Amino acid sequence: MNVTGGDCSPPSVEYQCYFFPTVYILALVVGLPGNLIALFVFTCKITSRTAFSVYISNLAVADILILCTLPLRIHYHLNSNNWVFGDVACHVTGTLFFANIYLSIFFMTCICVDRYMATVHPHSHLKMRSHRSSLVVSVVLWCVMAVAMLVFVLMGPLNTNAHTSGGHSCFENFAKEEWDRRLLGYSLLGLILGSLVPSVIILVCYPLAAKRISRIRTKTAQKAVKVIYTILAITLLCFLPNHVAYLLHFLRRMGVIQSCFLVNAIYHARRVTMALVTLNTCLDPVLYYLTTTHCKWKQLKMAWPWGRVRRSRGVYTIAMS
Repeated sequence: MNVTGGDCSPPSVEYQCYFFPTVYILALVVGLPGNLIALFVFTCKITSRTAFSVYISNLAVADILILCTLPLRIHYHLNSNNWVFGDVACHVTGTLFFANIYLSIFFMTCICVDRYMATVHPHSHLKMRSHRSSLVVSVVLWCVMAVAMLVFVLMGPLNTNAHTSGGHSCFENFAKEEWDRRLLGYSLLGLILGSLVPSVIILVCYPLAAKRISRIRTKTAQKAVKVIYTILAITLLCFLPNHVAYLLHFLRRMGVIQSCFLVNAIYHARRVTMALVTLNTCLDPVLYYLTTTHCKWKQLKMAWPWGRVRRSRGVYTIAMS
């Protein structure tokens, strides 16, 4: 990302070589096992399909795809922000990373809508109880995102400004002509459909919904409130700071913000908030744990694809078949 404007000096980037690898490794260690377990449970162990389980499974898949791109990103930052895997790999992994971040937001929004309908409008929800409607929504979201990704990739490599150390940037430091030609439209759509609309639904509608739902003394209502508050917490911690930072970044690229101090501050804010977005993959398993009664996570006893889990003296071990 080109953050310099006029006589602004380039911001320091040395900390990224340690900051991003640390965050990404944490996300891999915590988020990958949690999302894999959740995907296995909700797709293989739960026989009664509901809209909630469908959205949770898709959210886990989106998180796993994000996590699969992180090893190359870790190498990139450890290598002083120098990409050595070629333009195609950069293009594909970068597009996957950002596309699935938006998919995570969309599926969390769908979960909130489903919980709201189940409690506030139960009769309407019963008419749509079949998981087919949630499958249709999920397929549409994946198809729209796949088409957007395909168009973006087929438009060719992204032009970046020259790296100060002679290295090759990946999905950052974009040249102005690249921003005007391709990134402006995608950024505007991302801000409106991927940031503004989900944020309004989650942060405005659902505190009001939670207030109403909390008056209903049923287990379904209590679970719905728990889901909404958990998603609110994830949104406030992981996504909202990134939305705000990206809006400021968008205004800077449009020339609205020109102060060198603000330009550098926005650059660093974008870096920190992107790390927070990645940590969403660690918090989503908490959502799975808090909002499901289909499995007891503390007493996990289930058959895995590569073996079976048995308990011996209070410790779970995996017996290879």
